[in-house]
Amino acid sequence: MKVLLKKIGNYILSKQFILNAVAIVLLYILLVYMFRCSLETRTHLGERIEVPNLIGKNQNNLENIFANSELQYEVLDSIYDPTKVEGTILEQDPAPTEISDIFVKSGRVIKVRVSKRTQLVEMPNLVDKSQRFAENILINRGFRYSLEYKPSREAHGAVLEQLYKGKSIKEGEKIPIGSRIKLIVGRDEGGIPLPLPNLYGLTIVEAKERVQSMGSMEFLAVCPSCITKADSMIARITSQSPEYMEEAVVASGTTITVIASKEFAEEPQ
Repeated sequence: MKVLLKKIGNYILSKQFILNAVAIVLLYILLVYMFRCSLETRTHLGERIEVPNLIGKNQNNLENIFANSELQYEVLDSIYDPTKVEGTILEQDPAPTEISDIFVKSGRVIKVRVSKRTQLVEMPNLVDKSQRFAENILINRGFRYSLEYKPSREAHGAVLEQLYKGKSIKEGEKIPIGSRIKLIVGRDEGGIPLPLPNLYGLTIVEAKERVQSMGSMEFLAVCPSCITKADSMIARITSQSPEYMEEAVVASGTTITVIASKEFAEEPQ
């Protein structure tokens, strides 16, 4: 055993062993150094590049912004926002360094989302639907609307046509959100009861304004004692046909005829 240990000791202390050991250590150090250099090259270890703040800038300026940058950019998609100029950057990932305190390495892609002012929405089928239902559907889809009435006994209160820019529009057609749709609604003019106004004591002008404010009713004034325009201005209603009764109603389209006199003497009704 002593002889074996002595031989091992002599070999360890020999010049050949020392040279081999030194060579192995140097090779290990070299390999570690090369690996570290390779790792730094591939992963950009230690790089700290500031992420620019792109929020509020326009998409058209991105190419100039990144012209001399080690970073890249990508436009992911558009978000409907009618309050912003088309192409305004609304979101970015990663967030700006000034806000997030995040730094990145060269080659990193900054992803952005930009605004758009037009969003296409499918037109629903509102024909034969009730007016109120059609109005709610249009509002929920972001459309504006106007109403036009057309005489119809069979389709009273229902949508007869749906128009966009004066032309009929079919279900499923895509048009910009916020577009104005005209609804043609059926109305049974003879079937809508309206309260009969009391015109007694009013001037002809006042009576006409009240009738017109009621809706689809006609007004006819007769003043036998009126000779001049001034007479007509001061004349007041003495009677009307149909005669006023409390809670009386008439069909829309009814003509209300009044008799006026400039020698009006108020009497209890």
